Amino acid sequence: MVLLTRIYTRGGDTGETSLGDGARVPKHALRVAAIGTVDEANAAVGLARLHASGDDDAMLARIQHDLFDLGADLCTPEDGRRSEGALRIVAAQVERLEREIDMMNELLAPLTSFVLPGGSPCAAHLHLARTVSRRAERLVSELATVEPVNPEALKYINRVSDHLFVLSRRVNDNGAADVLWLPGANR
Repeated sequence: MVLLTRIYTRGGDTGETSLGDGARVPKHALRVAAIGTVDEANAAVGLARLHASGDDDAMLARIQHDLFDLGADLCTPEDGRRSEGALRIVAAQVERLEREIDMMNELLAPLTSFVLPGGSPCAAHLHLARTVSRRAERLVSELATVEPVNPEALKYINRVSDHLFVLSRRVNDNGAADVLWLPGANR
């Protein structure tokens, strides 16, 4: 599938990079920013995995693979030369996240306040991954206003941040160790 024998190519030395369809674009292009932020979210999920185990780690591993799929989806524009047969996020990936969210959420008490990032190391890293995912979502959403984007890709990145939030509560002793916001506590 992928064979990398050389890491540097010098192809980006002038400030451009290649998309999956071979098109050359500036490294600061919105599509490249969205792809890079999805990659950053994946790295943040990887940090959370250092503190996860069992089913939690397995869910995060699936998300990491999906985030690579999402990067591949975004890398090959829907209206590009190689769009036919390109790897795309599909509804089943979004639906899996929804099932996992619902399963985890059944064990959680309803929230009475917003949750501050923290509680446990895993939860803190999940919150970081969630915020990076939200930034990726904003970029993918913006990209979709100017270029065709797979609608399932936008749904997926929206749902993954929800998943990371619910999982952060799960790893915080099913919400018992959540740190809740106390509005105006320091006035």
